[in-house]
Amino acid sequence: MAAVNRVFAAQLARLPVFGPDGESIGKVRDLVAGLRLDQQPPRVLGLVVELATRRRVFVPMLRVTAIEPNAVTLASGSVNMRRFTQRPNEVLVLGQLFDARATLSATGARVTVVDAAMEQARTRDWVLAKLAIQERSGPLGIGRRRSALRVLPWADVSGLGLADLTAQPQGAGQLLMLFDTMRAVDVAATLRDLPLKRRQEVADAMDDERLADVLEELPEDNQKELLSHLAEERAADILEAMNPDDAADLLSELTPADQNRLLELMHPDESEPVKRLLEYSSDTAGGLMTPEPVVLTPDATVAEALAHIRNPDLTPALASMVFVCRPPSATPTGRYVGCAHFQQLLREPPADLVAAAADTDLPPLRATASLTDVTRYFAAYNLTCAPVVDAEDHLLGAVTVDDVLDHLLPEGWRETGLHDVGTATTQEAEHA
Repeated sequence: MAAVNRVFAAQLARLPVFGPDGESIGKVRDLVAGLRLDQQPPRVLGLVVELATRRRVFVPMLRVTAIEPNAVTLASGSVNMRRFTQRPNEVLVLGQLFDARATLSATGARVTVVDAAMEQARTRDWVLAKLAIQERSGPLGIGRRRSALRVLPWADVSGLGLADLTAQPQGAGQLLMLFDTMRAVDVAATLRDLPLKRRQEVADAMDDERLADVLEELPEDNQKELLSHLAEERAADILEAMNPDDAADLLSELTPADQNRLLELMHPDESEPVKRLLEYSSDTAGGLMTPEPVVLTPDATVAEALAHIRNPDLTPALASMVFVCRPPSATPTGRYVGCAHFQQLLREPPADLVAAAADTDLPPLRATASLTDVTRYFAAYNLTCAPVVDAEDHLLGAVTVDDVLDHLLPEGWRETGLHDVGTATTQEAEHA
């Protein structure tokens, strides 16, 4: 183990993990500590490491040979591939201890835990010896003041037993700070591994746009669980912030009564495209499509088309193609004319009309096309985005390759990741 005296948990979060020969293993997502009945510092049992396949596994601290400012090194490049499962006597330092409310044993002052430091004891075990806390010097709520950061021994702070952490509302400030630089799919993976109560607290603290992005990356069961936890008015706001096709997929899993109630609470401009998507089966082009592709009229220029696809809110797949249609340009549009891939647009003079660059020979998908037909279509034409039209050739939306893959992969793929691609060369005993 590298000669370090103290390591704060926040410093470890998201550090890359390497094997002894420099091979990449994954990233640190949390620390696992075993809580005690007395006031002695809990022992750090190991790390939760997220592999490249997004599977989270447990790595015992005995396997860690070096902790450096920019990386963690293990004694061996092989890890136990069993998915990490938290045990009853364990606490996730980042997921449960951060933002926990506690009490100073000496004065009874209320404090909030903002970080935890592990140190190596004489037994060579790592323990959570120190806590970084902020004292609450005013009433809870708006206008609450906090003191400067203090680092105290674990024994000086009470109210951090397993029952305390399970029962109390923690808030989510520190976790949201960690999530700030993470992709929505990584935040979703972290949320899945948090206890239900903690997951709900984080959802309550997230702003609507961020929560909508994260919700789109969660499995259906977790989506419904969080949506049912939210007040109906906020649930409707979150659905409005989601992509219409993702919102429709989520609503289709609810009872008709819940579905209709939430649709009624949504703004009509946001609910109408979702209602149209709900008319189609989920395994058809109409059910897979998004009703918000990039649509331009024939008199638009190439420069205008390129400006539209620079929109940072567009996914790479949606930004790969623009669709030329007669007015109106909102779906369902006027008659569909053709489509232009962004690579083609880059080759055209900016002042030329986009209609001149449009591919009018590529046949569009019909809204009733089956998933099998859609898959063959993408494979045959090497596309990442495709137009969907009705019987009168009005553009209804566009199907993207990520939506096709989402429906082709086995149910529950978001929970299991791609761990079957590779297997560990050795298997370790379960953590104690």
